[in-house]
Amino acid sequence: MYGQKFPSTYSLSVARRGALCLRPSGMYTGDMYMTILGRQSALGLAELERAYGSARRFSASVATLEAAPDVLKLGGSLKTGRVVLTLPRGEWRDVHTKIMQHYTNQWKSSDHKITLGISVYGLRATSRDIQRTGLELKKKLKQHDTSLRLIPNTSAALNTATAHHNKLGLSPTKVELLIAKGSDGTIIIAESTGAQHITALARRDQGRPKRDAFVGMLPPKLAQIIVNLATGSRRAPLTVLDPFCGTGVLLQEAMLMGYNTYGTDLADKMIDFSEVNLAWAQQKLHAPGQYRLSQGDAMAMQWQPPIDAVACETYLGQPFSAPPSPTKLREVRGNCNHIIVSFLANIASQLASGTPLCIAVPAWRATDGSFTHLPLTRELESYGFRRIALTSVEASELLYYREDQVVARELLVIEKI
Repeated sequence: MYGQKFPSTYSLSVARRGALCLRPSGMYTGDMYMTILGRQSALGLAELERAYGSARRFSASVATLEAAPDVLKLGGSLKTGRVVLTLPRGEWRDVHTKIMQHYTNQWKSSDHKITLGISVYGLRATSRDIQRTGLELKKKLKQHDTSLRLIPNTSAALNTATAHHNKLGLSPTKVELLIAKGSDGTIIIAESTGAQHITALARRDQGRPKRDAFVGMLPPKLAQIIVNLATGSRRAPLTVLDPFCGTGVLLQEAMLMGYNTYGTDLADKMIDFSEVNLAWAQQKLHAPGQYRLSQGDAMAMQWQPPIDAVACETYLGQPFSAPPSPTKLREVRGNCNHIIVSFLANIASQLASGTPLCIAVPAWRATDGSFTHLPLTRELESYGFRRIALTSVEASELLYYREDQVVARELLVIEKI
């Protein structure tokens, strides 16, 4: 191979009393939530659709949905929020007016000091414009004996670290306004319900007792995405199988979501590493899920039931620092395809019809940005699988890579026929 529950929304917002919220067909009265998507937004959008049943792209970096998302269990969303106000159109001055009216009224009788951050996405507003709005609100509230601490903007949006370290969205008095302009010109104003816990993510990545750079290190956020794409909206207790478990990153993330896990790997060393890491996750991270491990070749292994979902990063082949020659690429591609096809053929007879899988397979990026895919991605039905239809993204968009990477991870979201 190369948790906890989030607190409920605190806002005494217009949305609680029936604010106008968006649907693809227009405006309606009800609750709406939004997320700020990560670097590869299609993955985050697909994850939301699978985990919450529906999601839509509001703008390049923002998704909206009707269910309350849990940011701690999402790998592809940086922040989450509950929409409290909408404007059918407008510019920053209109947003400024709306914020001044709404929050002066809401906070003028507060007995506690308010900490406020403001983040803007897709709207023409400089950091000075945003700061000016915050300072004017602070001055207005002072007239009502309400104290407000404004977090300064160095750019239009506060980064995740700033939001996390200031605990924005985690109490009624620590508020981040997430303001986004949609592709249709509509503006939404949401109150944050939290940001990714970057400290915990770093610990789950770099603080694990056993790591192995040689076999590759799966980022915890990507592991979360893979688990959510596999399990969908079904909730624990489920048993998630990882047939290429390596050092157990994916099993760890599934356990933190409350799933029971079953990990196997060809290498005894990887099973030993996973044992240490998963015991650590239970003891130090208080992961509620259980685990079992055994050594076995994914091309021949007979797994013990139950298997409710399969989530894994398969064999990615040889790493490259530059695009390989056509001959070398053909060799590596053929080898990877053989291993993964053999795995699919083996596991197909052991899964019940409808069992969902998300498997990461290699795709190779050329200098022009195009990708070479495995032949099996066009032949899934011949191995007993079909793609799970997604409405928010195309299957071809489910690629995870950095700009300097040759070997990308292509996420196949499939089910047993």
